[in-house]
Amino acid sequence: MIVYGKQIFLYLLEKHPELVEEVYLSKEIDKKLFSKVVKLNKEIKRVDNKKAQAMAKGGNHQGFLLKIKEFVFTDFKDIKNRDFVLVLAGLTDVGNIGAIIRTAYSLGVDAVVITMVNSINLSVVARTSSGAVFDMPVCMFKDIGTVINELKQSSFKIYAADMDGDDVRDVDFTGKRVLILGSEGEGLPNRVLKSSDKKIKINMQREFDSLNVSVACAILCDRMRDGK
Repeated sequence: MIVYGKQIFLYLLEKHPELVEEVYLSKEIDKKLFSKVVKLNKEIKRVDNKKAQAMAKGGNHQGFLLKIKEFVFTDFKDIKNRDFVLVLAGLTDVGNIGAIIRTAYSLGVDAVVITMVNSINLSVVARTSSGAVFDMPVCMFKDIGTVINELKQSSFKIYAADMDGDDVRDVDFTGKRVLILGSEGEGLPNRVLKSSDKKIKINMQREFDSLNVSVACAILCDRMRDGK
């Protein structure tokens, strides 16, 4: 897998050097940083900007690219041992998914389950999560019904984000809990809402249709993380 951009490059260099297989540079870098790259003891390849652009598929690589080991998803059975789980139902925007994983990791969520999609572009998710995807247990499990049922059997209480829910500020969060977020356009299917224990929402101070899903995620996770 190829990842690109200075921020993710530096993050992996510092936090997960064991994932790096090859280094690609399309610009000169300072000696201090280059010495860190050399210490990886991996092949360093100089490439021109045209080649770098092709590797990054037109993305803003900033002259920094890495070939890393393939991402390994967490087994769903390991997710059930956590306390605070975030479930993404039908989200396809990898920018939002990456931002959500970064936020969830920062706010104490223990694991993320991606459901109702066949695949995601992990390279973009890695970049937009600023590397948090490599520290957050992430599972892909297409059937959300099974996800909800098995988490309920593992003593989780299921909270679904929905505009018709209770104000998140008025809800007590204790014990093992799951937050389910739907896509911005479609929201959550009725079958998911019906199988949830409670619907919650962010009460708006001023009239507006909705928040970006990654912003809503940050607010809800912050409200839910410590209980009351």
